[in-house]
Amino acid sequence: MVLLQTLDPALAADIAVRVLRIAVLVAAGVFLANVAVELGAVERVAGLSRHLTGPANLPDEAGTAILTTAASTTAGYGMLADFRESGRLSDRQTLVAVTVNTFFGFVQHLFTFYVPVLIPVLGARVGVLYVGARAAVALGITLAGLVGGALLLSAPTADRPDDPTPTPDGGPATADRPDSLGGAVRAALGSTRSTIRRIVPRLAVVYALVTVLVAAVDLRAATAAADPLAALLGLPGAAVPVVAVFAFDTTAGAATVAPLVGDGGPFTPRTAVATMLVGGLVSLGVSTFKRSIPFQYGVWGAEFGARVVALNTSLKMVFLAVALALLLA
Repeated sequence: MVLLQTLDPALAADIAVRVLRIAVLVAAGVFLANVAVELGAVERVAGLSRHLTGPANLPDEAGTAILTTAASTTAGYGMLADFRESGRLSDRQTLVAVTVNTFFGFVQHLFTFYVPVLIPVLGARVGVLYVGARAAVALGITLAGLVGGALLLSAPTADRPDDPTPTPDGGPATADRPDSLGGAVRAALGSTRSTIRRIVPRLAVVYALVTVLVAAVDLRAATAAADPLAALLGLPGAAVPVVAVFAFDTTAGAATVAPLVGDGGPFTPRTAVATMLVGGLVSLGVSTFKRSIPFQYGVWGAEFGARVVALNTSLKMVFLAVALALLLA
């Protein structure tokens, strides 16, 4: 908090709002995770989520967090973080679960951003083509997670045979599971407080550092790769400014390219979508620095957060490149 007090008031207010919003969502995810464990809900949804967790050799609780991601990405990550810190998920299982999470995070954005905002801006043809390409990228990453889990993880029963399932606090669930909703809520609140006390200070510090750096450093240099990349792919010259705008604001980039498609404009629907995918590739550096690193480091801590960021960014780069290659083939 001392760091926040030394910042410009506007920057400090922006950091405080971001940290508060993410902390609330993470707290909701952690609280739901603890309530699910206390009430035995993990076992109840196991049948539904096992279609995901089974092929990837993930335990049932990972499926609960993955399904939650479709409603709130932040809450889903909060669940995974709590399950990992409580020992219910190993580091390797968590990385696989984070990868499988990808498509469900996309589903959440589909109904909150892509359909209500982006498709109207781009128009039906270009919008559906672009959203379909992003859906394919997200689904590809999720399928890669399923394959990775099948190859790299042992079946959960091999690691946790017939032992009582531990709660987030480490105790056996069958021995002291509350017999009422009120008892489960009280127990979950106690577990959630300790987790939030660990996560929120990390979020505040990392977001403060990144916000200060963003204010001090011109990140536009990160889009320098747009020009040669567009030329290499045979995209029209108008693609470069579109990529530069898209790299910093998806909606503004979409509004920039939309009037340039068809009717004598420099873009066809296919090259417009390819240009936006290039914008997605170029923006990875900016978005990783501004959003992924603060969030993932805050949720997981620096060491494991760095692994999550590296995995997510690498997979996005690979699958965006594959989507581009298929689109322009």
